[in-house]
Amino acid sequence: MTVTTPRGFRAAGVAAGLKTSGAADLALVVNDGPDAGIAGVFTANRVKAAPVLWTQQVVRGGVVRAVVLNSGGANACTGPAGFQDTHATAEHTAAALTSVSPRLMLGAGEVAVCSTGLIGERLPMQKLLPGVRSAIRGLGRDGGTAAAEAIMTTDTRPKTTVARGSGWTVGGMAKGAGMLAPAMATMLCVLTTDAVAGPEALDAALRAATAVTFDRIDSDGCMSTNDTVLLLSSGASGVEPTAAELTAAVTAACHDLAQQLIADAEGATKQIAIDVVGAATEADAVEVGRSVARNNLVKTALFGNDPNWGRILAAVGTTAAAFEPDGVDVAVNGIWVCRSGAAAEDRAKVDLSGRDVTIRIDLHAGSSAATIWTNDLSHAYVHENSAYSS
Repeated sequence: MTVTTPRGFRAAGVAAGLKTSGAADLALVVNDGPDAGIAGVFTANRVKAAPVLWTQQVVRGGVVRAVVLNSGGANACTGPAGFQDTHATAEHTAAALTSVSPRLMLGAGEVAVCSTGLIGERLPMQKLLPGVRSAIRGLGRDGGTAAAEAIMTTDTRPKTTVARGSGWTVGGMAKGAGMLAPAMATMLCVLTTDAVAGPEALDAALRAATAVTFDRIDSDGCMSTNDTVLLLSSGASGVEPTAAELTAAVTAACHDLAQQLIADAEGATKQIAIDVVGAATEADAVEVGRSVARNNLVKTALFGNDPNWGRILAAVGTTAAAFEPDGVDVAVNGIWVCRSGAAAEDRAKVDLSGRDVTIRIDLHAGSSAATIWTNDLSHAYVHENSAYSS
């Protein structure tokens, strides 16, 4: 159930000393297959970390043989020196891999680099580069779980997945537990497939998948500087799926990982699905769902097990979506507490004792729909993020 489930991939996760805890903090994924296709999507934040800028260039080249990922430091807002650190990481990884696997003959431009952790500090390269060599020595078909553990920051558990096609497979790993907002999260994700698929097919499938999965989880409305999702193809299965088949499998993998991210959101006690129906357009449905997901009054009410539909309706009213205020219905866990913009069923009927919450909003303005996933806002979230860098 990892990035090494598809044929043609090896991975490793090691402790390079980047984290003061001594936990694993460097991961490596290598594509040994006959193909080396790549696609990527990245944060929309204008402040982009050095590894994002580097990997965007690499992805444009259309060929990636290795991805090196570190936790314990974001390498963001580190200026030209930070970018040089990323370049040096790619060069070192390429040279070290080529020395032990000459048939790969890697160049730095075939190595993607991803980082996650505290913003504003240089990475200790005297630890990172030996860590790369250690990871190369540990590469194996069974290394996917260790790699997923090595990229964790505030995550409480590793996140991996597999989606199977007919004779081919998609595998994946992700990290992220906070700053989950559109254009993905404070997340890194590597997806692999042994399908035969070139960069254009991979790009189309990945963009379609992320648009309805990672881009629709919104934990706290904060957007990271380091968000990266990569999709690598080895071609080792010899099977070329249709565009629809590839998109479906990649979407299934992304959906599973996105739900794992929200389930592990920092301090969360509720996992919330906001279903918006009856919208004039899908964009309207997304806007309404996101407005409710980001509303701190809604999120704190749910933390307190309070089905405060007035706060939900007020959040809907801040959007530019097409609807009539007197025509909106709201249900919380199946109880229609608001009909036609006013009180309906007794809110005391709403059971919020469990972790899963569903808010359904019917705008009665059309036939479009969308779901946004979020979580509540708890004391633990405030504590964790107030103490994160200390």
